[in-house]
Amino acid sequence: MGLKVAVQMDPIEGIGIAGDSTFALMLEAQARGHGLFVYQPQNLAMTPQGVSARGAQVLVRDVPGNHFCAAPEERLDLAEADVVLMRQDPPFDMAYITATHMLERIHPKTLVVNNPAQVRNAPEKLFVLEFADLTPPTLVTRDLAALIDFRRQHGDIILKPLYGNGGAGVFKLTSDDGNFLALVELFEQSFREPFIAQKYLPDVTAGDKRIILVDGEVGGAINRVPQAGETRSNMHVGGRAEPTELTQREREICARIGPELKRRGLIFTGIDVIGGWLTEINVTSPTGIREVKKFGGKDIAAMIWDAIEARLG
Repeated sequence: MGLKVAVQMDPIEGIGIAGDSTFALMLEAQARGHGLFVYQPQNLAMTPQGVSARGAQVLVRDVPGNHFCAAPEERLDLAEADVVLMRQDPPFDMAYITATHMLERIHPKTLVVNNPAQVRNAPEKLFVLEFADLTPPTLVTRDLAALIDFRRQHGDIILKPLYGNGGAGVFKLTSDDGNFLALVELFEQSFREPFIAQKYLPDVTAGDKRIILVDGEVGGAINRVPQAGETRSNMHVGGRAEPTELTQREREICARIGPELKRRGLIFTGIDVIGGWLTEINVTSPTGIREVKKFGGKDIAAMIWDAIEARLG
């Protein structure tokens, strides 16, 4: 019998299926005979009796502009689902955190991928600090004096929001950049939480490698190369994906962090590595599945479903 799969995601009508990892997971689930129910996080509802979501059963097809059809809306008790894929994009704000609390009520009886408590407890840019020898010099703070000292110590730095995504709000500041104080002031006005500074890694011009791990094991990788004159390599802002192989250092990084990812129930994770340094561990809605397969790599969607089905016995 197929599984009943609920997918918590951004509006399905708005996704770009050519590069969307959630859609790849849905195609693979459907090919295995699993049923798909999609809903948006704002349509969750929690009572003392349980957690439900208003959404619709869907069929998906790999046809741009005609990639799904949906049944009439209904409300599903998520305890009746076998699996919930938590796949909405950040920002990782209080709405996101609240959704993890709600889904924690049904996990693990209904398997939530990734484990909602660990998604909440392992924010992308904070989790890496547990692996100090693998990461570049990094500072998380709102304190201007600490930022000034960090910049004095490391020269060129990257300043970015702690809970941002897709390359939004990422700035490179040179050691003598006169915009430093003004940018810190802007961040202070824009964000209540601390922000993150990292030593600038010149190797980013050769690419920012996205490595996908499935239940702690390497699934595949792509290299994301920034446009000329651009620091950010995210494909959302014009980065170019290209095939790549893992270096020995990158395999060592994966071997170090893989067991901890598996222990936490983080089945689908994407890490970012620049010049042999681990910069982020993405656990919310990692991407890259379709690009890896496009360049002749493994079918990571199939690997993820193998891992999910193994967890369900």
